Amino acid sequence: MYGRDPWGGALEINATDSATDDDRSRNLQDFDKAALSRNLDETQQSWLLGPTEQKKKKYVDLGCIIVSRKVFKWTLGCIIAAALIAGFVTLIVKTVPKHRHHNPPPDNYTLALRKAIMFFNAQRSGKLPKHNNVSWRGSSALQDGKSDGSTTFKNLVGGYYDAGDAIKFNFPQSFALTVLSWSVIEYPAKYEAAGELTHIKDVIKWGTDYLLKTFNSSADTIDRLVSQVGIGDTSGGPDPNDHYCWVRPEDIDYPRPVTECHSCSDLAAEMAAALASASIVFKDNKVYSQKLVHGARTLFKFAREQRGRYSSGNEASIFYNSTSYWDEFVWGASWLYYATGNTSYLQLATTPGIAKHAGAFWGGPDYGVFSWDNKLFGAQVLLSRLRLFLSPGYPYEEILSTFHNQTSIVMCSFLPFFTSFNRTKGGLIELNHGRPQPLQYVVNAAFLATLYSDYLAAADTPGWYCGPNFYSTDVLREFAQTQIDYILGKNPRKMSYVVGFGNHYPKRVHHRGASVPKNKVKYNCKGGWKWRDSSKPNPNILVGAMVAGPDKNDGFHDVRTNYNYTEPTLAGNAGLVAALVALSGDKSVGIDKNTIFSAVPPMFPTPPPPPAAWKP
Repeated sequence: MYGRDPWGGALEINATDSATDDDRSRNLQDFDKAALSRNLDETQQSWLLGPTEQKKKKYVDLGCIIVSRKVFKWTLGCIIAAALIAGFVTLIVKTVPKHRHHNPPPDNYTLALRKAIMFFNAQRSGKLPKHNNVSWRGSSALQDGKSDGSTTFKNLVGGYYDAGDAIKFNFPQSFALTVLSWSVIEYPAKYEAAGELTHIKDVIKWGTDYLLKTFNSSADTIDRLVSQVGIGDTSGGPDPNDHYCWVRPEDIDYPRPVTECHSCSDLAAEMAAALASASIVFKDNKVYSQKLVHGARTLFKFAREQRGRYSSGNEASIFYNSTSYWDEFVWGASWLYYATGNTSYLQLATTPGIAKHAGAFWGGPDYGVFSWDNKLFGAQVLLSRLRLFLSPGYPYEEILSTFHNQTSIVMCSFLPFFTSFNRTKGGLIELNHGRPQPLQYVVNAAFLATLYSDYLAAADTPGWYCGPNFYSTDVLREFAQTQIDYILGKNPRKMSYVVGFGNHYPKRVHHRGASVPKNKVKYNCKGGWKWRDSSKPNPNILVGAMVAGPDKNDGFHDVRTNYNYTEPTLAGNAGLVAALVALSGDKSVGIDKNTIFSAVPPMFPTPPPPPAAWKP
């Protein structure tokens, strides 16, 4: 049966397949030969041949992994290209001229600071270390304590000579160490930036090691301590002593008496402040720090139990007469609180009766003048810090707020807008009211003014009020800068009062070691007088020494025999170092807010007592 093919041919629909397999095979072969005899398009080839055979992928065996050769080539190529690019960039960097950003040169305060610390190296007594860096100084006074049979303290080697003589006065020496420790606690980053942190710590430890020898530092209770080594008789007697003789400390061959005291609250409390503040400086050396704390506790206990002024009825009253011990009680207790965290010390420091005896509630011409004799204002600044950052509240708030207000008032008195203190025509503030040796008081004020300014800045306080007027913290810093600039040479005489700083500075400093040449000649007691009375400059430069300073008319006489102009002291130079480090470097680098509170536990204000029961 055939149907019609719609495309024009016959179509067999239901025919039986009568062909044999051989016929079909023969017919297929004939068809294949016919198909191969002409070109076929791709579609026809796909019908006949089926899907084409894919190429076999090639791989690379890397031992731990097998990857495609194509991927391997691409990866290797990328690595080589990256290496070439990196090498090219490195070559460019190496060959292009470099524009290095050098650190700015150190400011004048930093330069002066580095020199000022050297003064303490020149004042060292005892067996000097090899790294002392003062070529004309050597070991001296190695028999201190042993040469005096009346004292129980036989090893008093070490410490610092006070000024241009060879006496070791423990009262101003302890004050100097306290001020230096305070400056390190507040400004360690600035000391580090100046490259002097290790040096200043070494200076402090040299002093505290000596102080630990001046009493029984291992005991809990003492009944005496050493107040002075050496004697400075000014009567002009024939007996050799540290004022009559003019010799290098290395050539001392006369006896050096030791002065002990059994009732010396001011000295003991100041020594306690020195050891307590130093314990914070050396807090990372736990053994030494605890030794200092124990000594400070023992000294303060002695100060409280054996009341009296250390300078009563002895030679110290001529040179470093203490007017009171109440200010040392506030000062020493404040430092012991920071060093131990024991609130009993804070309670004592904030006792209104003690503050009253210290002069906190009355004025007077020297109110607010911080010095080796009067520590009240320093203690008020120190305790204002506590209120600013920890705010302990009741029961301390009332006296702390009073101290804070008094600190603000004293800071106002430093400003040129007020007349609490006169100024010389050259701009130097007269904190000692025109009396000689003014610079030691000026540097202390400059330090505290800068420090208080940094306290306010760290507490996010832009300034403070002086009466109805508000002043920025920058005004305090400017005051400090003008005073230190005066000392460094910005004065009518264009003279730096720090030896070795600038080109014009005192050349005839009142100082035995600096004025007697180191020429292998040992001059006897009177033999050195020719160097004392000579008009020639000192053969040895006492680098970093701040002399006593000019008079109230900005006048200065560079004369070796006039100590009121040309003699440096430990206490004065400690204030200079503290003021310089506070002003040095970047202004944005402020105080270390937390180190001083290392031993202080978290403070939770004590609730006030309940009100009295109501009575109808």
